[in-house]
Amino acid sequence: MAFIDKLKKGLSKTREILLTDVNELFSSDRKIDESLLEELEEILIMSDLGIDLTMEIMERISKKSGKLSTADELKAVFKNELRALFPSDLNSDGENAEDGVHGRGLARPHVVMVVGVNGTGKTTTLGKLAFKYGEEGKKVLIAAADTFRAAAIEQVEIWADRAGASIVKHRAGADPAAVSFDAVEAGMARGVDIVLIDTAGRLHTQKNLMEELKKIKRSVSKRLPGAPHEVLMVLDATTGQNALSQARLFDDAVGITALAVTKLDGTAKGGIVAAVAGSMKVPIKYIGVGESIDDLQDFDPEMFVNALLD
Repeated sequence: MAFIDKLKKGLSKTREILLTDVNELFSSDRKIDESLLEELEEILIMSDLGIDLTMEIMERISKKSGKLSTADELKAVFKNELRALFPSDLNSDGENAEDGVHGRGLARPHVVMVVGVNGTGKTTTLGKLAFKYGEEGKKVLIAAADTFRAAAIEQVEIWADRAGASIVKHRAGADPAAVSFDAVEAGMARGVDIVLIDTAGRLHTQKNLMEELKKIKRSVSKRLPGAPHEVLMVLDATTGQNALSQARLFDDAVGITALAVTKLDGTAKGGIVAAVAGSMKVPIKYIGVGESIDDLQDFDPEMFVNALLD
């Protein structure tokens, strides 16, 4: 199945809300008036876009609606507003995050710290990323820094094996910052392209988790100034608006630079993807639409909006 079809399938719940109602809303004989705009507002809120962002979009659409004569024109404006929610994929240095991997004078190894709450698919996403980089011919090393659960270390080992990546691990209960430090050191010594750091993800309300993540970040930076080059947060699309509050908490603690949204499997409302991108002003880098190893793909806002509305 082509990725666009998997994406449409993954967005089926939202497409049902949007397409049935939006297509009816944008039927060619419908005139653009207050009641049409109110209905559109209601549909957006139902798709998990969230009230604040919906109000923002609706305000912009309302301002433009006076110059429009057909529902088709309004639909085009609506699509553009959705696309505009997604920031471009630049890191804080203004460089594309991938440039570090391709050696344009940026750090090698390129260190990616992967964070997120347990159950979001964090370690699975890290494993799929390792596989993806391996397929591109890159040398990958994984740090098993979620040392609080022995099962997490085992899971990372399985993924490292599948992806052909090397691994740095300590015993269960070891200091995660020490594992991360050793992994970056090993990556530098072995001429590795990518170091992926798996981290713990117990409930985000626990202060000690955030302190642990900050410590990992400091430790890695000591060994390789400028690292981690990316802090990638993995979010579960099925958790809806809760994903947004999780992202804000992690961002406050460690400064998220990119997002991966998983579990767009047909049960999630895809509006949350746009809500997180628009509210956080952080680029969505990857999107996961299924269980298989190649179901993690680079995020393409254009394809996403088209999959939602066409």
